[in-house]
Amino acid sequence: MKEILLCKYGEIILKGANRRYFEDMLERQLKRKARAHGNFNVYRAQSTLYVEPLDEAADMDGMLADACRVFGIISIARAAVCEKSMESICATVKQYIPSALAGKRSFKVEAKRSDKRFPLTSIQLSQEIGGRLAEAHPGVEVDVHHPDYTVYVEVRDLSAYVHGPAEPGAGGLPTGVGGRAMVLLSGGIDSPVAAYMMAKRGVEVEAVHFFSYPYTSQLAKDKVIELARLVTKYSGRMTVNVVSFTEIQEAIRDNCPEEFFTLIMRRFMMEIAQRIAKGDGCGALITGENLGQVASQTMEAMTVTGAVVDIPIFMPLVGMDKKDIISIAREIGTLDTSILPYEDCCTVFTPKHPKTKPTLGQVENAEKKLDREALIARALENVEKIK
Repeated sequence: MKEILLCKYGEIILKGANRRYFEDMLERQLKRKARAHGNFNVYRAQSTLYVEPLDEAADMDGMLADACRVFGIISIARAAVCEKSMESICATVKQYIPSALAGKRSFKVEAKRSDKRFPLTSIQLSQEIGGRLAEAHPGVEVDVHHPDYTVYVEVRDLSAYVHGPAEPGAGGLPTGVGGRAMVLLSGGIDSPVAAYMMAKRGVEVEAVHFFSYPYTSQLAKDKVIELARLVTKYSGRMTVNVVSFTEIQEAIRDNCPEEFFTLIMRRFMMEIAQRIAKGDGCGALITGENLGQVASQTMEAMTVTGAVVDIPIFMPLVGMDKKDIISIAREIGTLDTSILPYEDCCTVFTPKHPKTKPTLGQVENAEKKLDREALIARALENVEKIK
């Protein structure tokens, strides 16, 4: 029996004159995913993307799993394809559905007829198929209000399709429709989630990571690369720009008041990230900052650290509870890697009593002994790009 994936759009349906652009981007993403799983034909019709295997070697299980991580899709059904006739639809239901009804106490049939040339209405089609299924499975009752299992039949322009409940899709918008942005990727829980959340809004994500060898280990760097790899299951391709940060942190330690260490460090990070971002065609920065979570994430501190850049700073986690961030990290598969005990450069030279309500003038005065431009120039000389 021939199967196909029916991938339903999310909010793309609401787009006006730009809808075709969004659909093109979504179709492109699915086609790229499909290449890893064999020979598939990906096409669209009636606000749905069809993913059709062209031979038996095509990996439907792998394709379904990957399609569930494509932003822009709200649901995915693995369906049996048949001709648009009552006999063919009923035969397909009887052949395709029985194993799913095993152990169930009740079911219902929900039919949709988008091809109005089909002789039965949606209600008539549901009643006819439901009656035949009930006769074939007398131990399973029909319950149209609270069924244990729902059989779906869709009569569309091209064919008829029979399937069970759809898998939830990733939602959001297709990667790339929201522009490009650079995420400051640490080894913690927050920044990979921030990258994921902005990718879900259609942003193509690049990353910058600050590495302070020998204060941080190669294992810490490897951890961040693995986090980036996990995020790319959703966001698509990503380049991680690894910046050597040791000289800057040592200069801050040797020349600045301790209470300002973290603030000055973050100002360097933001400015370096912005320069890399602009060079790579990114129009914004992304951070995992969460208001009040640590001393450098007060309103005053974020004002000071953001003052060195002139592009937008997206903070998708800024108002979230930590438990909600952890829940998303667990869902997208980054949590276990994030909690590995390899610390990043943000923990190097941490002040005992950090300044929580700084002013811009105080911080600029605290860093006046530093040659900011020279330090930044040297850090940018040997950026390692890992794709």
